[in-house]
Amino acid sequence: MMSDGEAEFVDRVGLFFESLGAPRTMGRIYGWLMICDPPDQSLTALARTLSVSKASVSTTIRPMSEGGLVERVPVAGREHHYRIVPGGLSRLVRLHFTRVGAGAEVAAFGLSVVDEDRAGPRERLAEFRDFCEFTQREAGSEFVRRWAEFRTTKGSQ
Repeated sequence: MMSDGEAEFVDRVGLFFESLGAPRTMGRIYGWLMICDPPDQSLTALARTLSVSKASVSTTIRPMSEGGLVERVPVAGREHHYRIVPGGLSRLVRLHFTRVGAGAEVAAFGLSVVDEDRAGPRERLAEFRDFCEFTQREAGSEFVRRWAEFRTTKGSQ
């Protein structure tokens, strides 16, 4: 059973995820898994605690698992248990940034079909291409290095 403060936290994480385009239930599951004890929870327990159907939890947790946010924990019995994967959120964000790199290919195609004398569209396409290339590069090793540095600095405070 969640306290009022925990319920508010879980709902705030749900709204945060929703603002990023993810389902609110996904954020609520992630929020609860951050603070629950024990740290792994069954689908039934998640559904009961979050007041959603077990089918909704099962459907929502699948992409969370595939994306590396949560992992299934081996337990005795038939019930599946899940917990947060350390570093999963940063890995997921990095994956999304990397996928933005595909936009550079789309922009390059656009540049190949837009006539040279159309400066406005070509400039917008070039900006789109450059943003996608930059984002992909920044999401690579530099992002990981800066994140690790930030966590190390933050941990020593």
